[in-house]
Amino acid sequence: MTRVGLIGAGRMGLPMVRRLAAAGHQVRALGRSAETRAALADVGVTAVAEAAEAGVGADLVLVCVFTDEQVREVCLDSALFETMPRGSVVAIHTTVSPRTIEQIRDGANDHDIDVIDAAVSGGPHDIAAGSLTLFLGGAAGAVARATPVLRSYGDPVLHVGQAGNGQRVKLVNNALFAAQIGLIAEAVALGAHLGVEEPALLEALPHGSSASKVMGNIAARGSVAGFTGAVREFLAKDVAVVRDTVAELGGDLGALDPAIDAGRPPENAR
Repeated sequence: MTRVGLIGAGRMGLPMVRRLAAAGHQVRALGRSAETRAALADVGVTAVAEAAEAGVGADLVLVCVFTDEQVREVCLDSALFETMPRGSVVAIHTTVSPRTIEQIRDGANDHDIDVIDAAVSGGPHDIAAGSLTLFLGGAAGAVARATPVLRSYGDPVLHVGQAGNGQRVKLVNNALFAAQIGLIAEAVALGAHLGVEEPALLEALPHGSSASKVMGNIAARGSVAGFTGAVREFLAKDVAVVRDTVAELGGDLGALDPAIDAGRPPENAR
């Protein structure tokens, strides 16, 4: 049994909590609303009122909030590191800048706490099935200590190098994901020009040599607009992080850039 703290018991974090509790881990999770506290109590998890309280006695703290700013607030502007035991680990699931991971790692080192980025690929249904893909960046020892717990909901759990590399792999993955959506949108437009309606095209293409996971997801939704509307909030946030990170390095997205723009959903998409 591992003592686990979790900050961010929302769309992704709550199913993680359920898997952790089912695996027999002792979990303390931040629950600010009555609804969240009730959901945590239903699975035998201790709800706490402040982020720092999730770190009390924890071997591993998982951060699963929404934005880079929220990650900084939790890790750098609270007393989280002061409440955690020396030798413990913080794993950050949120998609953030690799520089944020490095800054948090440097701050945690003063407290003898390890930080790894545990970037995710997948959604709540993958967590519930124990098949969320995790890209881990950080020191080998810290990754080894965290991995058995992360396997409660992650498979595969992949160590991809130094701190920040989990985020870097996630950013490349999401840029390619967004670009594939854009290419499929262009393919649908081509089909319409040739006289093939979108439903017929999306029924056929997943069985051809152009098939991909993204194609299958779009086909299941029935249209490109339907799929992009469903993922707009999360995709827009992650693409913004990709663009900012590449700009900081003085680079660009190359051929991915126009493809990403082609897949951008209209504001009224649902």
